[in-house]
Amino acid sequence: QVQLVESGGGLVQAGGSLRLSCAASGRTFSRYAMGWFRRAPGQEREFVAAISLSGGTTYYSDSVKGRFTISRDNAKNTVYLQMTSLKPEDTAEYYCAAGSWGTREDTYPYWGQGTQVTVSS
Repeated sequence: QVQLVESGGGLVQAGGSLRLSCAASGRTFSRYAMGWFRRAPGQEREFVAAISLSGGTTYYSDSVKGRFTISRDNAKNTVYLQMTSLKPEDTAEYYCAAGSWGTREDTYPYWGQGTQVTVSS
């Protein structure tokens, strides 16, 4: 198993940047693809970005492509989400997840508790 703890959320003005981190426990971090998802108020949780085991392959939702960058440091058991040009519609609880490569929630059995990102206009 792997336990995940997100950090780095907060309040930022539109156009600003934030970097989210997700620290994983255990020695098996490099065996998992990692994903970021988000849930906006009153909406379903949605896929944001994914990164392969080695970090060589990434994938983004259309809504964040070109603005967000996912990366990982397997030596530090940490995955990151660099968010730039933030918009009010990016306001959501952001979750990291560990599992198999994909955009569906059910491919990720392990989830963090989430970190809130609020973008003011």
